[in-house]
Amino acid sequence: MTLLRNSGYWRWSAGVQLNRLPATMAPLAFTVLTTATTGSYRLGGVMMAVFVAAEMVGAVPTGRLLDRVGPARGLVVLLPLVAAGLFLLAAVASAGAPDWALLVLAIPPGLVAGGLNGGFRTLLAGTVTEEELPRAVSVDAMILEGVIVGGPLLVALLATSGPAVPVLAMAVVALLAALLVPRRTVQRDPQRTVERQSISVAACVPWLAGLFTVGLLLSTIEVGLLPLVQRLGAPDSATAIVIVVLCAASITGSALYAARGKVGDPRLFLAGFVLGGVVVSAGFGWAGLLGGVALIGLCTGPLMAVSSVNLQKLLPERRRSEGFSLAFTVQASGFGLGSLAIGVLPVWLCPLLGVLAALVSCAMLVARPRRAIGTPSVTS
Repeated sequence: MTLLRNSGYWRWSAGVQLNRLPATMAPLAFTVLTTATTGSYRLGGVMMAVFVAAEMVGAVPTGRLLDRVGPARGLVVLLPLVAAGLFLLAAVASAGAPDWALLVLAIPPGLVAGGLNGGFRTLLAGTVTEEELPRAVSVDAMILEGVIVGGPLLVALLATSGPAVPVLAMAVVALLAALLVPRRTVQRDPQRTVERQSISVAACVPWLAGLFTVGLLLSTIEVGLLPLVQRLGAPDSATAIVIVVLCAASITGSALYAARGKVGDPRLFLAGFVLGGVVVSAGFGWAGLLGGVALIGLCTGPLMAVSSVNLQKLLPERRRSEGFSLAFTVQASGFGLGSLAIGVLPVWLCPLLGVLAALVSCAMLVARPRRAIGTPSVTS
C-alpha cells in the first residue's frame, strides 16, 4: 500500500491531528478552568458554545484568506495566532478576570480556528495522488476517532497539575501543528490563475447535505445516549457500552473502506443511516439499540470520505480552503441542530430527523447520479 510509505501524508496527518486536538480538549478544558477560577462549571459550557459559534462565523472568511495567501503559508501564520489567544485566555482566567472577559476572549481563537481544517484538507490534495485520496481520507477518519477519545483523557491527566494547564496545552499543541504544516505539495491544476473561480453550488449541495446528515444523526445518538439507555431501564453507566460499539463500528467502517481504496456509492451508506436511525428510534431493546448504532458507525467514515473526495473534484483549486471550511461548518451545524433536538423533542423522534436528512440526500443523488458521483473537477 503506497500510502503507508508516503512520508508527506504522515507529516500532514500529524499536523492535522494536532490541529484538531484542541477542539476535542476544549469542552472539558474550559469546564475545568472556569470551575476552578470562578466556581461555575456552567460558564465553561457557555464558553464552549461561544467558541463553537465563533468557529462557525469565522470558518468561511478564514478559508477564503487561506486560499488567497496559500494554505501552507496561511496555516503557519494563523496557528500561532490561535495559540496566542489560548495563552491569553489561560493567563486572564488565572488572574481572576470576570466572567464576561473570559467569554470575550474565547471569541478570537475560535474565529481563527474555524477555517484551519479546511486549509489542512486542501493541502491533502497535493500530498497524495488522486488514486490514494479515498484511502487517505479513510485512514484519517480512523485516526480522528483516537483524537476524539484522547482529547478529554489528556485534559483529565493535565488538570491534576492545575486548572489552566489544559488550556495552555491546547496552545502548545497549536504551535506544534504549525511546525508540521506540509511545505511542499503537488499542484493538480497547472492553469493557476488569480481570477476568482466560481463554485458549482448545485453540484456541491448533495455532498454538503451528506455531511450535514452525519452531524445531525451522530449528535442525536451521542448527545441522547443517556435517555436512550434509560429508555431500556439500564443504569447510566451502560452508556459506555454504546460508546464503545459506536467507536469500534466507525473505525471498522473506515478500515474496510480504506482497504477497498475506491470511492464507492454514497447511496449505500445513506441507506445504512436510514435503516440504523429507524432501528434506534423504534426501540427494539438492546439488540435494536446496539445494532442500529453499529450500522450508523459502519457507514459514518465511508460517507464522510466519499463526500470529501467528491467535493474536492467539484471545488476549484483556488477556493478549496473556503469550500472545505464551509463543509465543516455545515457538518457542525448538523451536530448543533441534533443536540438542540435532544433538548426539545421526544428521544425516539430525534434519530428520525437524521433519517429524513439521509433520505433527502439520497434523493438528490438519485436525481443526478452521474453528475454527483465521480465527476471530473470543474477546473479540469
